[in-house]
Amino acid sequence: MRISVSSDMDEPVARFLVTELRSRGHEVLTHGALRPGEDARWAICSEAAAREVAAGTSDEAVVCCWTGTGASIAANKVPGVRAALCTDAHTADGARRWNNANVLALSLRLTSEPLLREILDAWFAAEASDEADDRENVAHIGRLDRDRNDP
Repeated sequence: MRISVSSDMDEPVARFLVTELRSRGHEVLTHGALRPGEDARWAICSEAAAREVAAGTSDEAVVCCWTGTGASIAANKVPGVRAALCTDAHTADGARRWNNANVLALSLRLTSEPLLREILDAWFAAEASDEADDRENVAHIGRLDRDRNDP
């Protein structure tokens, strides 16, 4: 799987994230502070990773900033992106299962290496729900994206 990763800071957990994804067999495209010379502002690098998901050049993305909130907000402004800020494995599982999230947002401040492994395990193990209500909620988000872009 091809995964875009962005971080506004060159923190150990962000570097570990890239290493961990590669060790799991994923191709990783880096943005922000993880790519020398690239704009590392959270709004810019999170958008870049999210746009790759929306364009289909990446299957998923992981966006990081100090709290994870700004990265999540920026990614969610890109139509077709459903970014979820996850601080634990249960939230990551639910984000994938019920929200069919395609972008994982992480806090550089709160996420330790062991916690990151747990979150990634849950993220990759979960599958989107087949429940009608869950599918309709995700479809509704897609309609909101279209409405936002069709004044």
